[in-house]
Amino acid sequence: MKTILRLMVGLLVWTTSWAQTDTTKSNPAAFDQLFGRDTTLRTAKDVQLKLNMDATYDRPFLSVGKSPVSVGGYLEANTQYMQTDGVTEGLSFQMRRMTIFLASTINRRIKFLTELEFEDGTKEINIEFAALDIELNPMLNLRGGIIMNPIGSFNQNHDGPKWEFIDRPLSSTTIIPSTWSNVGFGIYGKVYRRNWVWAYEGYVTNGFDDRIIVNGENRTWLPATKANEDRFEESFNGVPMVTLKTALKRRRVGEIGISWMGGVFNKFQDDGLVLDKRRRVDVWALDFNTVLPTKTVLNGEWCWASVDVPTTFSQQFGRMQQGGWLDVVHPIVRRRVFGWNTAVLNLALRVERVDYNVGKFTETSDPIFDELWSVVPGISFRPSPTTVIRANYRYLWHTDLLGNPPARTAGFQFGFSTYF
Repeated sequence: MKTILRLMVGLLVWTTSWAQTDTTKSNPAAFDQLFGRDTTLRTAKDVQLKLNMDATYDRPFLSVGKSPVSVGGYLEANTQYMQTDGVTEGLSFQMRRMTIFLASTINRRIKFLTELEFEDGTKEINIEFAALDIELNPMLNLRGGIIMNPIGSFNQNHDGPKWEFIDRPLSSTTIIPSTWSNVGFGIYGKVYRRNWVWAYEGYVTNGFDDRIIVNGENRTWLPATKANEDRFEESFNGVPMVTLKTALKRRRVGEIGISWMGGVFNKFQDDGLVLDKRRRVDVWALDFNTVLPTKTVLNGEWCWASVDVPTTFSQQFGRMQQGGWLDVVHPIVRRRVFGWNTAVLNLALRVERVDYNVGKFTETSDPIFDELWSVVPGISFRPSPTTVIRANYRYLWHTDLLGNPPARTAGFQFGFSTYF
């Protein structure tokens, strides 16, 4: 931990001096007015080097007159017919989510943005992001409020209209809790050098609680802690969680990101009385994306989670989890269609795997399973870059803890997602 922090501080000092010798010759005020959302972007060339961590501001907003507040959002809905081992519940229509963005430039280099999400109609209403940003230098910006923890790529860059698939990736929703956010503060920044961009983020926030091992799933399940609404008010155990990410991108090559999130998840003392030792949860993620000369987009992520499960728990609670996904998207048609000048028809394929219990049984040394594989071919039509109509066929097989023949789930999904 201390080594990682020293490395981040050293890189910050070095790249801050580097950025000061490579400032843009353009007019920053005019550029901010044109591109407006991320003040660390200084030239049109910089816009072509956007990273996953830029997704917070990389959204369409609408301003009316002299109103200080810009508004935006997105919607996604679909229908699906799925069956598991021949058993089906029939055809269902789903209103997955509607999200509203509100942003305001309070003063030059002082900005506020919030993201409010309504899931499954109004079954869940969440504030996913609500933070104040203060820019001191392109390499040193302050952020505080409800922060989207920058673990992996999908957690920040999760907007439905950006994806060709109806379901979110398994590992990014069941190992890394999807749209995982907490109250806290931290710093972020980036530096450009010719065809390169390097960026970092670092935050301290409230963290997980013991729901990750005491839950209805009867397995280690990090998403269970999202049910703790008190995490936006107080820490479960008084120990902050730390999240660090760094990303590097080269024009016409691609982006690679490395991130880590960790902290204590249990209540180890109460009113000075020691209840247990401090038990940690640590999550690492590696993500990348690139565009091949054929215009084929490759986008992927792999993550690991280590949980200090008490020895009194059975072996069905995994102490190590891992999983990842790879998306391949290839445009087969790019032309004017029905009056839409920038229409694109894409073929897409997602391959993903998660292992919720990496290890072997103590008694027999046989491998522990509890794993999922999924293959999702699809086709999507984009009448514009901000709207996607998509059809997927999902095939998933789940092997239980003992490695019995897998349960197989398959079905069709059709739906749309659009910014508004």
